[in-house]
Amino acid sequence: MSIPTHFARKLNLFDATMIVISGIIGSGIFINPYVVAQTVHTPFLILSVWIAGGLIALAGAFVFAELSTVMPRVGGQYAFFREAFHPLVAFLHGWSLLLIIQSGATAAVAVAFAQYVARLVHLSDALVVPLAVSILLGLAAFHALGIKPGAVLINVITFGNTVAIAVLVIGAFILTKGSGINFNPMIPQGLQGFGLVSAFFAGLVPTMFSYGGWQNLNFVSEEVKDPLRNLPRAILIGVLCVIAVYVGANFAYVHVLSAPVLEATKTPAADVAARLLGERGAQAISLLIVISTFGFMNLAMLSAPRVYYAMAADGLFFKSVARISPRFKVPAVAILLQGVLASAFALSNTYAKLLGYAVFADWVFFALAAASLIVFRRTMPDAPRPNPVPLYPITPVLFIIVGLGIVANTFITDTQNALIGTAIMAIGVPVFFAWRRRNIDS
Repeated sequence: MSIPTHFARKLNLFDATMIVISGIIGSGIFINPYVVAQTVHTPFLILSVWIAGGLIALAGAFVFAELSTVMPRVGGQYAFFREAFHPLVAFLHGWSLLLIIQSGATAAVAVAFAQYVARLVHLSDALVVPLAVSILLGLAAFHALGIKPGAVLINVITFGNTVAIAVLVIGAFILTKGSGINFNPMIPQGLQGFGLVSAFFAGLVPTMFSYGGWQNLNFVSEEVKDPLRNLPRAILIGVLCVIAVYVGANFAYVHVLSAPVLEATKTPAADVAARLLGERGAQAISLLIVISTFGFMNLAMLSAPRVYYAMAADGLFFKSVARISPRFKVPAVAILLQGVLASAFALSNTYAKLLGYAVFADWVFFALAAASLIVFRRTMPDAPRPNPVPLYPITPVLFIIVGLGIVANTFITDTQNALIGTAIMAIGVPVFFAWRRRNIDS
């Protein structure tokens, strides 16, 4: 089913690439490396986990790059699932994005942003939540004025952020001798056989959380110029840039801090910066985290509302959400809805739990996206594929296995959140049929 739209194609290749990078690089690279180090311990395994995560992210990029040309529809995964499986699967993705994935994560990141701002400028803790709500509503209003201003803001933030991390990595090797990277022993004592495999996959989980986000460009595919050329290129270029940044950053962490020190700290990037520039370096990292979290919120307001628009255009959500602003050519009601709902979660103090549900739900739909590619190879053999997935069907199948592995791991390590996330998605089933009946009756 084709969704009638009146979007304006204003995003060029650079804009699209910055959206991909902005959707991936967040606060995770500043924090998660210590979690990986605590799991696998040695420099060899730490770096192996981040390289393996990069290869999985690249597989995901190839999957979404091909899907972007086969099905270049607004809403991205929503459109994939509607055409490959059933409108119910598509609705459950939009439902989960609205109530779990995007709104919960955006609320959590907004509060983290406000907390760091409060520390930097010495604000009262009582102002943290009001500041978070204010920035969410302000960004929603800003993005309701058109996609190009928001894209320009993403370009500035993402480019500056990426350059700053690159400078930190280069400075770590030039300005300090560091502790060096000693690959002996490669495997820690007592970690053999199944225990080694289990530890490696446990370390891979926070790594893949940091690498996630390449799907955001597909949400705005109908606003990208020359989509058959620019969509796949932007996804692949963006993910490759992130892999270089993430692997480089972890080499720098191990080089400067050593693996034991990396295990013992919860602020590896700040510790490296402090060794380079003293207290000013630590403050600079805090500022960089503020910029990264702001960039994530900015992208969240730009991308996910297009999914809610697609749901409404299919008659599965409020009709007003399907309206395109005649002046600014964006789904303004959908954008404002995202801002209001994320703000409500920030005020309700449920955002931390919702962030846990988000991780589980996100990977359910990543795995389904790869499955939809396999379906389209069979049902749409003649669709344009300028960048087909290499090593098909091995690449998408392996990506599906990784996705299902992360979902299964969540049931084992965070059973309560996995069950609650499943329940929220299950509630969407009767809601879907209620909306569908309402659409038929009207």
